[in-house]
Amino acid sequence: MNSAHPIVRSLCLLLCIVALALQPVQAQRVPFRGATAPTNGLPPANPEGNEFHFVRLIYSDYSAGGRGGGFRSRGSWTTDWPEAEHFFMEGLTRLTLVDGAKASVFDGEGGERLTLDDDSIFDYPFLYAVEVGHWSLNADEIAKLREYLLRGGFLLVDDFHGTQEWGVFIATMQRVFPDRPIVEIPDDAEVLHVVYDLDKTVQIPGLAALYNGVTYEYDGYDPDWRGIFDDKGRLLVAINHNMDMGDAWENADLPAYPEPMTALAYRFAVNYAIYAMTH
Repeated sequence: MNSAHPIVRSLCLLLCIVALALQPVQAQRVPFRGATAPTNGLPPANPEGNEFHFVRLIYSDYSAGGRGGGFRSRGSWTTDWPEAEHFFMEGLTRLTLVDGAKASVFDGEGGERLTLDDDSIFDYPFLYAVEVGHWSLNADEIAKLREYLLRGGFLLVDDFHGTQEWGVFIATMQRVFPDRPIVEIPDDAEVLHVVYDLDKTVQIPGLAALYNGVTYEYDGYDPDWRGIFDDKGRLLVAINHNMDMGDAWENADLPAYPEPMTALAYRFAVNYAIYAMTH
């Protein structure tokens, strides 16, 4: 039998090398949620000994606009889980000296997911709520969230867009703080400078929006960095409206997502975490 042409043999070898090189990348990008994370011989993390934990808020969906399902199914509160907290904590522990509890990219172990009826929420200074344009809180949850914030907690809300979702969010926050306005975070606010000097002019988009050639969703054309402050000027609620910072963290290792967006999202993550721990 005749031998293959040298150019053909070289091309086949090159394709094999590329295929082998891509295989572990694909394994990282599509984790098996039910799988056990590899330990690589390292001792398991001790969540009780860490000084910072990523805590995701579990909430029921707003029936008219949410995906339904509530606490035990994949409701809106699960968006970007567990990759968002995994890469958030990877960035925080790499860029700072914070002893953070890392979250598994396989099953989220190491991160916390809590409802507002769980009193252990008061053990954590940082709370993340995603897609709050779909949340629905009852009277007891409203009271607990107000107490949590006034006792020193910090709430970061993210990944909600446009007029309709803003309306759902603001209706809830007006029940939490009927006497506290939602205002634009001023350029000299400490949260924007506590570690990094942050740029509020850049809209951090979701991956789906980028695939559509834009950075916005619905009619949320412009980025809004807003907040709610207490009487002493402490930021209680950081509001990322018309932004999808969770996607920027989740896709930190995806070549299709722009690296400058992820880098900016990491800088915000560091500032939010340090601010929550020190104020």
